[in-house]
Amino acid sequence: MAPMTEHIWPLPNPSVSVVVLAGGQSSRLGSNKALLQVQGQPLLARTVHKLAALSDDLLVVTNEPALYQPLALPARLVPDEKPGQGALMGIYSGLKAAHYAYALAVACDMPFLSLPLLRYMLSLAPASDVVIPQLNGLLEPLHAVYGKACLPAMARLLDRGDRQIIAFFHEVRVRRVESEEIDAYDPDHLSFSNVNTPADWERVQDILEKEQ
Repeated sequence: MAPMTEHIWPLPNPSVSVVVLAGGQSSRLGSNKALLQVQGQPLLARTVHKLAALSDDLLVVTNEPALYQPLALPARLVPDEKPGQGALMGIYSGLKAAHYAYALAVACDMPFLSLPLLRYMLSLAPASDVVIPQLNGLLEPLHAVYGKACLPAMARLLDRGDRQIIAFFHEVRVRRVESEEIDAYDPDHLSFSNVNTPADWERVQDILEKEQ
């Protein structure tokens, strides 16, 4: 089991960027998930400010920058190179625009991200091209670290119209972070809770109420 520690890399990390994906349609939720209010601030703002502890290069991938400019986020707003091609295009666009060789990529609708878990994942990045959690046999591609070495394989995937994020993994070095490693930092696996439906949003609110 991985050792429990708060400070695996000095903060902010000088060699990793952070990419927050804010391009989803929120169709099942019925409203823009990035602007949902969580403890008095929009979910996107909460996520970006929390992740600022990890890097001095933060990016929000969005094709609607006017929606988020009023939030005055400490992040660059970056569009998809080709809109309408899903989360893989968002990761690709953010990684390509990142200042550093590695980028942590997360969705904007994860209210309970664990900085200790993310720091652990970042500590594994130099030996891999992708560092990705795996829970119950399922990979979490919107809570993962990607190196710029992935860009050519991503581009080939996008060029042939394949939007499945993990479809290029056989071409790069992938480090899977297993459940027992995750448990050392996030035993309840709340990091992977997201907001896709009204039921998800109710669950998030219930968790927040219990934390108070």
